[in-house]
Amino acid sequence: MAADTDKKDSAAKEKLGKVIFYLLKEKHLSKENINYAKRIQKKLVPPKPLLDVLKELEYVNDEKITHAIKANRDNLKVGTLLVELGHISRKDLEDALRIQYEEKNKRKVGDILIDNRAIDEKSLIEMLSLQMGFPFLEPEFMELDHDLFNQVPYKLFMQNKFVPIKKKGDSVLVAFSDPLHKPTVDSARGIFKKEIEIAISKKDSIDFAIQKMVREQNKDKKPLTMDDESIVGIVNTIIINAIRANASDIHIEPMHDRFRVRFRIDGIMHHIKDYSKDIMPLIASRIKILTELDIAEKRRHQGGRIDFQFGEYQVDLRVSTYVTVHGEKIVFRIINKMSKLLTVEELGMPTRMLEDFITGSLNSPSGVTIVTGPTGSGKTSTVYSCIDHLNTPETSIITAEDPVEYVIDGIGQCSINEKLNLTFEETLRHIVRQDPDIIVIGEIRDFFSADVAVQAALTGHQVLTTFHTEDSIGALIRLTNMKIEPFLISSTINCILAQRLLRKICPNCRKKQTLGTAEMKLLGFHGGELAGGTFYKGEGCGHCRHTGYSGRIAVHEMLLMEEHVRDAVLKNATSHELRQVSLKHAGLVTLFESGIYKASKGITTIDEVLRCLPKLVPPRPLAEVKRLLGG
Repeated sequence: MAADTDKKDSAAKEKLGKVIFYLLKEKHLSKENINYAKRIQKKLVPPKPLLDVLKELEYVNDEKITHAIKANRDNLKVGTLLVELGHISRKDLEDALRIQYEEKNKRKVGDILIDNRAIDEKSLIEMLSLQMGFPFLEPEFMELDHDLFNQVPYKLFMQNKFVPIKKKGDSVLVAFSDPLHKPTVDSARGIFKKEIEIAISKKDSIDFAIQKMVREQNKDKKPLTMDDESIVGIVNTIIINAIRANASDIHIEPMHDRFRVRFRIDGIMHHIKDYSKDIMPLIASRIKILTELDIAEKRRHQGGRIDFQFGEYQVDLRVSTYVTVHGEKIVFRIINKMSKLLTVEELGMPTRMLEDFITGSLNSPSGVTIVTGPTGSGKTSTVYSCIDHLNTPETSIITAEDPVEYVIDGIGQCSINEKLNLTFEETLRHIVRQDPDIIVIGEIRDFFSADVAVQAALTGHQVLTTFHTEDSIGALIRLTNMKIEPFLISSTINCILAQRLLRKICPNCRKKQTLGTAEMKLLGFHGGELAGGTFYKGEGCGHCRHTGYSGRIAVHEMLLMEEHVRDAVLKNATSHELRQVSLKHAGLVTLFESGIYKASKGITTIDEVLRCLPKLVPPRPLAEVKRLLGG
């Protein structure tokens, strides 16, 4: 009898949804209420979740929903809750669960939904706080209990995204980024040996709180000062704010009546603040002291580096001073040493391109793989992802880099240092004597480095390197201009991967976009070439600084050197001829076409494609591009 009851309850939950089932069970709703709401729901266009209809009919309210959810918290999963409360669609949840099932490192469903832009982190947290009854806290602005914090290594808090706030009688108040993740909550109970009072917080707020605690406990170092009163405080403020904003570059620029500070965020310059011109010489001197540059020299350009640590953040700052008519302009390049190394699968390549890149390039026993693009296009990150993919105990990998940006265990990385006469040429002369299987050359700069790459490939080594060219075909032309013989290029190059970074649409303010005649004309289309694509545009909101964009995604153009392309190189074909052969025989999809493909998926915008990507040949219809990319 009990088994029959359980089956009936299970069927009712499946039919009604768990939240409505619990509201019915606790007599907050009647069956008549539900049936009437269903009849109303069928007439609505567009349709609404049943729970929203019940709320609009005033049969239930947020207070009753919260009470029902809290009473049955252990039986509810966050994905189910999001669907039933109308925050995401059933398809969004199914896609997230499928991705979670296929992944080796199982991410939480909430993280996958955020990454898939089905919901933003702020909306997710606000919903959990309201519906689950968890208090919402911002631990970065709170005084934390040092005794609780010191009970385990802080990295455990960082990895699991929770932090203890304070003791409350016989319990401990703990802020979690995902309070529904039972293993994490159980872990906290095991650490503190007390009952846990759960609060919810954003991930970055937890991270900043942990960083603050680490700084406070680091007694050997003088804490960083951030203010606009002292020169040291101003420099620290500029750098730390840039790190927090995920900026890639800082520009400190003297002008005739002031100096301004700008950050490059997602590839675009943003004006941050102006300062009095009177303090510019002091700012320049402070930065030169940090980078060990010549303070007295103000007539020549200089360059240096800073290893800058701010709490948990460790960044490498490349500093360049440039003499202008108004004084020295200073630019920092920020390289975050703590940023996660992407896997090859996370580079953003479409399915078929990724498969061909791994099988046709990375899995080749010898040959040269070149990643091309302008400065700031993500070439180095792609090369490091490839190194990490190839790094096994059975493989010997050695690098020559200027400088080393990511340290990877198990490979021999050399950082060029001209001051010690450890030059690029000197390093490359010795690199093949180290018995490597795979050689990584930071950049092909001249004939010497190009020749070393080619000769290493001829002797059975696999070579990875970067190159500054506009597209994949340009790499072949530039190698020829460097006096590398065509037969060497043809026989040693495996793959050329060109890439750019495009800004992603902000998930908080994106809206569907209908392309007009002007956009179609700029793209080179006339009619239904974009059929099957859905295009979006960000309207601008507080989350994206009213730009409509948040974060960046790579687009790629991959040229695999099949026989027709090799023959064309041997015949000294022009760039136009090489491009036509590659499009016809090598399955080449141009950067412009890859950008349109990404825009059709709602990842970026057509405006961004037109702004960033070269249109060297007219693009093919979207259906043809999808077929070539496997999407």
